[in-house]
Amino acid sequence: MSFLRNIASGLRGLFRKNQVEREMDEEWRGYLDAAVKEKIHRGMSREQALRAARIEMGGAESVKEQVRAVSWESLVEALWQDLKFGLRLLRFNPAFAAAAILSLALGIGANTAIFQLLDAIRMRTLPVKNPQELAEVRIAERNGATGSFVTRYPKLTNPQWEQIRTQQQGFSGLFAWGPTTFNISPGGEVHNVQGMWVSGEFFDVLGIEPEQGRLLSPPDDRPGCASPGVVISHSFWKREFGGDPSVLGRKITIEKHPFEVMGVTPPSFYGVEVGRNFDVALPLCVEPIIRSEFSVLNRRDGWWLTVMGRLKPGWTIEQASAQSRTISPGIFEATLPAEFDAGDAKHYRGYKLGVFPADTGVSELRSTYENPLWLMLGLAGLVLLIASANLANLMLARASAREREIGMRLAVGATRGRLIRQLLAESLLLGLGGALFGALLANGLTQLLVASISTANQPLFVDLPLDWRMLGFTAAITFLTCALFGLTPALRATQVAPGAVLKTAGRSATGGPSRFGLRRVLVVSQIAMSLTLVVGAILFSRSLQKLATLDAGFTQNGVLEIDLDLTALHLPAERRAEFKRFVLQQVRAIPGVDSVAEAGIVPLSGDGQNRQVLVNKAGQVVEGKSELNEISPLYFATWRTPILAGRDFDERDTLTSPLVAIVNEAFAKKYLTGTNPVGATFRVKRENKESGPFQIVGLVKDAKLYDLREAFLPTMFMPVAQKERPEQDETILIRSQASLFSLISALKSAVQQISRGIDMDFTPFDKLVEVSLLRDRLMARLSGFFGILAALLATVGLYGVIAYMVERRTSEIGIRMALGADRGSIVRLVLREASVLLGVGLLIGTLLSLVGSRAAATMLFGLKPTDFVTYVLAAASLSAVAGLASFLPARRAAQLDPMAALRNE
Repeated sequence: MSFLRNIASGLRGLFRKNQVEREMDEEWRGYLDAAVKEKIHRGMSREQALRAARIEMGGAESVKEQVRAVSWESLVEALWQDLKFGLRLLRFNPAFAAAAILSLALGIGANTAIFQLLDAIRMRTLPVKNPQELAEVRIAERNGATGSFVTRYPKLTNPQWEQIRTQQQGFSGLFAWGPTTFNISPGGEVHNVQGMWVSGEFFDVLGIEPEQGRLLSPPDDRPGCASPGVVISHSFWKREFGGDPSVLGRKITIEKHPFEVMGVTPPSFYGVEVGRNFDVALPLCVEPIIRSEFSVLNRRDGWWLTVMGRLKPGWTIEQASAQSRTISPGIFEATLPAEFDAGDAKHYRGYKLGVFPADTGVSELRSTYENPLWLMLGLAGLVLLIASANLANLMLARASAREREIGMRLAVGATRGRLIRQLLAESLLLGLGGALFGALLANGLTQLLVASISTANQPLFVDLPLDWRMLGFTAAITFLTCALFGLTPALRATQVAPGAVLKTAGRSATGGPSRFGLRRVLVVSQIAMSLTLVVGAILFSRSLQKLATLDAGFTQNGVLEIDLDLTALHLPAERRAEFKRFVLQQVRAIPGVDSVAEAGIVPLSGDGQNRQVLVNKAGQVVEGKSELNEISPLYFATWRTPILAGRDFDERDTLTSPLVAIVNEAFAKKYLTGTNPVGATFRVKRENKESGPFQIVGLVKDAKLYDLREAFLPTMFMPVAQKERPEQDETILIRSQASLFSLISALKSAVQQISRGIDMDFTPFDKLVEVSLLRDRLMARLSGFFGILAALLATVGLYGVIAYMVERRTSEIGIRMALGADRGSIVRLVLREASVLLGVGLLIGTLLSLVGSRAAATMLFGLKPTDFVTYVLAAASLSAVAGLASFLPARRAAQLDPMAALRNE
């Protein structure tokens, strides 16, 4: 109660000050009257008693001041007065205030933006009920697997999921899901949306309540189900249906199949994948309807599911994992694919299930960008340190200008602590201003970061609300920044001797060697940290340049990919190859088309397939792995990939002709000792089946397949005409010099003339190249921005120190010039000081860069973190800018009038 009374009393003192003053006056007069009466009672006259009482109690203002000193509101009021005084000083120095706040805003904003994105993809838990109870069941150390992989997270197969659901004991609820894309266009150009395959337990286990209708439940996910309905997200409902409240029961066409909308999820739920927001969810049992002959629902080697669940009360991750390991042998024995050979079967039986925390969901975005973002956060922190050092230098200069004022205050009785508090109030105002504008800047920067790594075909969704972690991070770095650039100058400024200051009329009392030495240390630290950032910027920029100009084995520009879905035509398997050849002929006839080819795999698309090969090498059968691509004639001409030996595929290669293949240089080097492979043969082994012999008829130049960074992989190309069972889709590559708009219009018209039931999707290949370089481009841009900003801040700091040094040595320079020193010697004198600071800073910065750049080693391409050229370029560029900043005050010093300089002394 006494605490609450103290709070209430303090609030009255702050907000009812006049009333409290009147009460204190009345209370003081009451005590005075009582003391007078007591002394009169002892025999004094009234005048004597009044005089004695006043002497004994002291003056009214003195008493009230003592009362205020013991109350907390007096401290608040004093701080408020300090802030108002600091604000007034900053208002009189708008240029300094604007520069300081802008520097802090850039540093705090960049740090906050990167931390907010890290928080969203790494630390924030899923927006579901009790996310800390969620865990994932997966193979602990898979180390390779055999089969088909058809989603972004192919952790388990459906037969494995069914066994786990039946035998697990540590979960109160378990569900399986898999991400995918669905085409919701009824015909014509494809309209893909983000989809999920989910088991019936998905929404129940996560504790999601519908916003409208109902959500999928276990009865909806029964084997052989027909069309139970589709659940849509809130954002999809708003985007596609305009938020129509009568959406329930309306039909959505998904991959040419109609589904009724049965429910809408709440706005806060985006799924369990961080970085993507789902649009529609279908039960697992519908997968055979959608994928038809390519269904993996019942395939024991069809990897496409992720299994998650909610732990039972009292169960830990370790206990659930131990139980999963116990049931693993039985599960993998029961789900062993019959077509596996002995080696694959042994590897499969050796798998062990484990349980892992899943409160933050799963995320492809996290695995790709977590390490780069941590590195960028470190670089942004360096920028903030440089800005803090720069402001500390400015604050020291301001303290030097106010030394007489501070000395006067100390002389008339102000305590050092009181002056430090007042000086820190100014720093706090700058810090708060920087934090405010930095927070506003951070919001835009975060959106820009997300947009820079998102594409039209792969849209990213990152939930970025204000939460306690972001606010706490911003507050913490603001406090630390204020302490860094405010506390040291405040301590330095109040170390003056009042007598010495009052006796000094001209020369700075706070500008002694120790104080100037601190400013030198700050500038050297700025140069060192700036060099580290500039080295990083040049490393990432040169790495991006090497990737962008890499000879990937194909010409990247001028190629358009068109994906055709023929499902609606219901073509029998024996007619598909002929129909696809007819489509190719029609496309080749379009004016402006230079070359056309069909491809099973498009480079850099992320898709791929590989096979085991058996090659007779030096009399021995060598078994290994090779990538596989099934192509039509003119595939290499379309990519402008040279055929080094042999021939391309042609009309001779048919389903009934001998099997043929073309291999790349990496295949020949690995399996055929690098000799001309034309005429050699090999067999293809898939699981426990072995093909007939393939005769190599051509050798082509190496080309990248999955990623520009990868080494060239052994690859074999087979004619699509010899494929026994063609798929119901076709990927066509078109090289043309025509404009993209006119080419796509002509293609749409040509395909629609063939059949209006064919779905089309167009992708310029240079867009795939851009996607493959997203991370590298982001690193280059951010590090470049930080490097330029750091170099500018360090340059400003160096300029300030040299200008301050020239001002302090004005008299010395005047004497030197009066004794005959020419302007060149004065310039050299000043530049020598700058060169020492720059040289020490570059030396320390080089050492820091050598240590820090190792963290970026895995993100570089074609460069080592210790690349000599990079360090030379960084040091030279920073030296050039710093030299210009030093020359300006040096030139001003050389133009001084000696007599004016001496009179200044």
